[in-house]
Amino acid sequence: MNQPARAPVITRSLFVFALLYGGLVVLAGVLGTKLASLGHWPVLGDLAVESGIFAFLLLVVLSSAVAELHGTDTANRLVRFGFIPLIVSMLLLTFVIRVVPPAPFWPDQEAYARLLGQGARMQFAGLISYGVSQTLNVYLFSRLSQGGGRLLMVRAWIASMLSQTLDTVLFITISFVGTGLPLLSIMEGQIISKLVLSTIMVPPFIWFFVKLGRRLDA
Repeated sequence: MNQPARAPVITRSLFVFALLYGGLVVLAGVLGTKLASLGHWPVLGDLAVESGIFAFLLLVVLSSAVAELHGTDTANRLVRFGFIPLIVSMLLLTFVIRVVPPAPFWPDQEAYARLLGQGARMQFAGLISYGVSQTLNVYLFSRLSQGGGRLLMVRAWIASMLSQTLDTVLFITISFVGTGLPLLSIMEGQIISKLVLSTIMVPPFIWFFVKLGRRLDA
């Protein structure tokens, strides 16, 4: 007699991190409508970046933390499941902006649509860059751990920088190629800004989330 398949074990940390991951996937797109100044840096000059990077770097940290605590396969599944809230949020925003009529006394429809509305091309670029860069991040982080799982913060930092560089190249190329915009100049500023933020944010956050995950599962 065949025994029923055992349900996969979902630890407390995986449950909490998956909830946070799903929310941040949606929030990254909303935050990205604001361009944030990172101030003036010696040699680098004035740096600016779309604000969604703050949420996106937390996605990078969470997927790396899940890979560290629960393995590469689980982290890759987390990335794939992230497409669900991302696509649903895109569809709902498109529906609310283009189909649902605004209340006659509400004057901000145009501003709302301008800030939160994205064309199909940019939505496609977001999906591709998210999937490829997050998968690359998990792959690099896991490959660098083959030496015994040491140097957690260094592994996360290297994987984040390389994956964020690819994310920028893919998103800007798919979104703006053929429009006449200076793609290389846009990429250069975005990549430098993301590398600075990766250096500042990723090492302490990966340490915190791995520590938190182990405590949740204790």
